[in-house]
Amino acid sequence: MSGTKTAHIRTIEGKLSAGGLRVAVAAGRFNDIIVERLIGGAIDYLTRHGLERENITLVRVPGAFELPLVCRKLARSGKFDGIVALGAVIRGATPHFDFVAAEATKGLAQVSLDSGVPVGFGLLTTDNVEQAVERAGSKSGNKGADAAAAMLETVRVLEQIV
Repeated sequence: MSGTKTAHIRTIEGKLSAGGLRVAVAAGRFNDIIVERLIGGAIDYLTRHGLERENITLVRVPGAFELPLVCRKLARSGKFDGIVALGAVIRGATPHFDFVAAEATKGLAQVSLDSGVPVGFGLLTTDNVEQAVERAGSKSGNKGADAAAAMLETVRVLEQIV
């Protein structure tokens, strides 16, 4: 029964080939020890999937709050097929975490929607440093690589929708 219902349905899927693309990686400097691991994961993923290193532009920003503005400028430049946004916001003793995490998240989503340029979301929002380390290449994989994968697949899906 599984094959009969979908046998004649056109399916659009993103091919995980990054060859020929131009990608920006925007990364916050705050919590740099974590973000460096995310950058490494994203770049490793992209190059293993065929993206030439000279087609990657790494852009450093102060922190997560600045990511949406810089990503918007990158998207509007017309120079990039996709963007990977990376950062780490770790909860502290004040409500600062909630404001930064929420606004950066909303801002990055808005950039992608407004520009039509896929933005891979690699902004860690964790309760502590241990959780951030786990998500930056330890127990829970590397969320930088995951963000790059999501961006790549979305770019390739959008290319097929006409």
